[in-house]
Amino acid sequence: MQGFTATSTPDLAELQSTMRAIEHACTSIQMHLNPGASEAVILSLGQSSQPYKTCQFILENSLVATARFQAAAAIREAAIREWGCLSADDKRGLISFCLCYVMQHASSPDGFVQAKVSSVAAQLMKRGWLEFAPAEKDALFYQVNQAILGNHGIDVQFAGIKFLESLVSEFSPSTSSAMGLPREFHEQCRRSLEQDNLKTFYRWTQEAALSVTNRIIESDSVVPEVKVCTAALDLMLQILNWDFHSNTSDTKINVNVFSAGVRQDGDSPKRSECHLVQPGSDWRDVLLLNSHVGWLLSLYAALRLKFSCEGYWLDCPIAVSARKLVVQFCSLVGAVFLSDDGKMHEQHLMQLLSGMIEWVDPPDVVSKAIENGKSDSEMLDGCRALLAIANVTTPYAFDRLLKSMRPIGTLTFLSILMSEVIKVLMTSNTEEETWSWEARDVLLDTWTAILTPINTINVNALLPSEGIQAAANLFGFIVECELRLASATAFNDEGDSDHLHASVSAMDERLSCYALIARASIDVTIPLLTRVFSERVARLDQGRDIIDLTETLEELYSLLLIIGHVIADEGEGEIPLVPNTIQTQFVVNDVEADKHPVIFLSSSIIKFAEQCLSPEMRASVFSPRLMESIIWFLARWSRTYLMSSDGIGEKIIDSGHHHEHSSKKALLCFFGEHNQGKLVLDIILRICLTTLASYPGEKDLQGLTCFQLLHSLVEQKHICVHLVTLNSWHELATAFSTEKGLLLLDTAHQRSLAQTLVRSASGIRNSEVSSQYVRNLMGPITSYIVEISSKNNFKSIAQQPDIILSVSCLLERLRGAASASEPRTQKAIYELGFSVMNPILVLLEVYKHESAVVYLLLKFVVDWVDGQITYLEAQETAAVVSFCMRLLQLYSSHNIGKISLSLSSSLLSEAKTDKYRDLRALLQLLSSLCSKDMIDFSSDSIEAQGTNISQVVYFGLHMITPLISMDLLKYPKLCHDYFSLLSHMLEVYPETFAQLNSDAFAHILGTLDFGLHHQDADVVSKCLRALQALASYHYKESGNGNIGLGAHTVALKDSNGNVQEGLLSRFLRSLLKLLLFEDYSLDLISVAADALLPLILCEQSLYQRLGNELIERQANSTLRSRLANALHNLTSANQLSSSLDRINYQRFRKNLNSFLVEVRGFLRTM
Repeated sequence: MQGFTATSTPDLAELQSTMRAIEHACTSIQMHLNPGASEAVILSLGQSSQPYKTCQFILENSLVATARFQAAAAIREAAIREWGCLSADDKRGLISFCLCYVMQHASSPDGFVQAKVSSVAAQLMKRGWLEFAPAEKDALFYQVNQAILGNHGIDVQFAGIKFLESLVSEFSPSTSSAMGLPREFHEQCRRSLEQDNLKTFYRWTQEAALSVTNRIIESDSVVPEVKVCTAALDLMLQILNWDFHSNTSDTKINVNVFSAGVRQDGDSPKRSECHLVQPGSDWRDVLLLNSHVGWLLSLYAALRLKFSCEGYWLDCPIAVSARKLVVQFCSLVGAVFLSDDGKMHEQHLMQLLSGMIEWVDPPDVVSKAIENGKSDSEMLDGCRALLAIANVTTPYAFDRLLKSMRPIGTLTFLSILMSEVIKVLMTSNTEEETWSWEARDVLLDTWTAILTPINTINVNALLPSEGIQAAANLFGFIVECELRLASATAFNDEGDSDHLHASVSAMDERLSCYALIARASIDVTIPLLTRVFSERVARLDQGRDIIDLTETLEELYSLLLIIGHVIADEGEGEIPLVPNTIQTQFVVNDVEADKHPVIFLSSSIIKFAEQCLSPEMRASVFSPRLMESIIWFLARWSRTYLMSSDGIGEKIIDSGHHHEHSSKKALLCFFGEHNQGKLVLDIILRICLTTLASYPGEKDLQGLTCFQLLHSLVEQKHICVHLVTLNSWHELATAFSTEKGLLLLDTAHQRSLAQTLVRSASGIRNSEVSSQYVRNLMGPITSYIVEISSKNNFKSIAQQPDIILSVSCLLERLRGAASASEPRTQKAIYELGFSVMNPILVLLEVYKHESAVVYLLLKFVVDWVDGQITYLEAQETAAVVSFCMRLLQLYSSHNIGKISLSLSSSLLSEAKTDKYRDLRALLQLLSSLCSKDMIDFSSDSIEAQGTNISQVVYFGLHMITPLISMDLLKYPKLCHDYFSLLSHMLEVYPETFAQLNSDAFAHILGTLDFGLHHQDADVVSKCLRALQALASYHYKESGNGNIGLGAHTVALKDSNGNVQEGLLSRFLRSLLKLLLFEDYSLDLISVAADALLPLILCEQSLYQRLGNELIERQANSTLRSRLANALHNLTSANQLSSSLDRINYQRFRKNLNSFLVEVRGFLRTM
């Protein structure tokens, strides 16, 4: 596209012509007339060389607002690109022009233009920040300060504040604009602004707000000063949101007793953001010692009183901004306060609480007003303020705050407030997220912030007695409401709503917060839950076969989820401990262990669950939904209490506080291996078998059984050793192996069940017995596959739906068994796979057009090889490798997944997806084979059998890469796997890569070139590492007198007589072009430097030639000289040598960073 020609001093006619062209283009786009051509005209303005005079003319003279907007954008684009070419005066001049324009046109109705010009000024100021001397910055900021002080009127004052807002935003890492500069540049700018200017900006903004406060309060109507005050409040909020770094260290040093409860990251997931403000001690005067908070609260209170009759006022910008700033001040913490045992901090929070308590108190009056039409924004901000305070105080300190102004503590008030919110939420009972939803979530986060330390601290030491009672009252109300909701929605069939028909996972986050509240008063809540559970069970017994029990069943469903969260933690991959409050709050002796509240409650639930083993009870009481909650509860409970490995019985160390351990000891002993543990485990296993066999088609229930409960039991070794001795476990294994009933399970559940059953062999101490267990378990399955694949009529019956289903289920079981391989069972699983090698190939041949079966076959082989390859001896490895090659050849020869262009678009997309999955599995297979060279536990060398892993994998790549089109590489996972394998192969086996035939070599190079320009930075990084490996290999080999990559590095003529560059020349040219002229992530510069250095060393003459071409293309003599110096410094600065050691790579990275900062901007204008 031909850009606008920019001469040093364009004449008036030329300026007017360009302005008209831009105006016409902008107008055409708005009218949807020829948008393509219009966009090209607009883009050409920013892409032209030094269009500043033209853009300034348009800004000052055009009557079309969008044209002025585009002119400002063009100034930004050109200046950032050409920054290195501009003189110091030009740089300052552009910034000064933008600032003056904003001030001079402050009263313009086109605010979006002003915002754009202000943003451009901020970005240009940042671009030159590290270059400008302090005096130059001061001169620019003098204009801004004068504007903010109000010396030039309200509109200019507003414009000055908005400019500072743009500037702060630009210097903040999370909101900064891309400039094509290293991350270090942005960090230096951020650090400089924070240390030298940020506090000054805040003080200026304070003064601006103060200067208009009286006028706003005294006026009976909206005055222009309101927008200045609102902008000032917004800027103060933005500055307090800054991620302060300078004072982090002294913040940690000065943490006092009052703020010891500060939590940077809660242990529980939060729905509400709460940013801690930690500016450091040097901000104390501007934030705390000048009555700033008092002014803010007084301003809001005065306006709130004045406009109390105007319902809309609470949502006015100035009201919203003031409340946000109050909430942010609640998050102030750290060294900004004196080290006086928290007195200053406490006074600060009391002042804030006194100002905002009326937003939420009394809760019932406030909620009633909201229901009658009052805005909910003030109530929600009040909740957020309580959350912010909770995050910066200890619970004791939090509770004291309100007592100076109310007869109750803050925790009691918080309980009352949340009870009111929950009552409103339950009353409304709507799918829409009303204010009560959000208020509940914020208040739950507040309780979480207060109570999270309970898991590590004795609750009596953490909470005052009033707080414990408040938590008990709140939890009782929560249980009442949840059960009422469950009962009310028991007959509701609207399955789309999580709130009305909550699944286990949907409720989990909220219930985790409820559990913290319950544990704060555990001695009250456990008896409460026991009583409520017993009442519901009694109601079932009394009403069975007499009345409809649906409501009671739904209540039990919710109740089991609540109890499970209260008495046990999820664990997140680790075996969870008994919650600390349960360990410390109950004192029992060993004789009366069964009377321990948690033991009694757990036993009651297990006895209730055991009744599902009766067919009559299943038919009348145990619905699939109730069984889901039972299975979920048993899975969660068993991880903590069943035969726990955490200090069983006498292993608990008496630390001198025996009462603190008595509860824990009673719990773990009662359900331990020497007491009730095995009996309970047997009950659980029989319940599992019942859910799998007696609830056909209930996928959710069976998924919980397979993926959560059974998997959890086997994963815990201390349970597994007992589990494999039980008849109930062997009944489950026998049913799996020989009975057809379990073949009706979902295929994913079949795989999980097979994996769990095989993995349980780790609990059998005798290795031979363990292997025999696996053979007995999987033998019938492999025998069936061998038998059916060898039938003479198999091809004729193979396509029958029942045969396909059987084969698919058995393959899923094989896959599950293969993925459960461990050293103890490795031999047995190898034999399992070895026995079905030929049948697998037969199945692949027969089902070549059944993509689902093909995928299952490939995934089984992948999992089997991955689990076996590192343990195999040389002869076994040779057999596995031979099998894999035959599999690859068979897949490739049939060209399974070949995509016909004649297919419809939907079928074409489906075919691509099938092929993508297959090819990804094959790549994973090759990656597994690769691991043999890195980790090998065999006793002999695989080379003894003539097996070369690198040749095998390259041969495999040769077979499947023709099937990997560039379209398929657009699938992210396939692309990632392919380039991961390719990068690994080129880094580890570059010498084998050099031996590939020309077609395979060319295809791999084509994909490397594709990956080098991929949008995923991880893919580009892998390609760069591959290039580094190839170039460094060739450089080192050549230096030792060897051929390295040989003929692949030499330019050749193709069949058409065109010269094809060698590998290294091609990628040196491509990489330089990428670095200098294309867009990429700045995170790639270091890895690109590591690839570029060996490429330059290998192709020094080409590098010199390319450098000379760049220099010759540069018309400007000054820039030509700069480019020549930069190219020279790239390969000579920092004592760079011709070696490829770590120090030299580090030096070259620095050189490349400096080189790109110096030249990339003006090179992209060429």
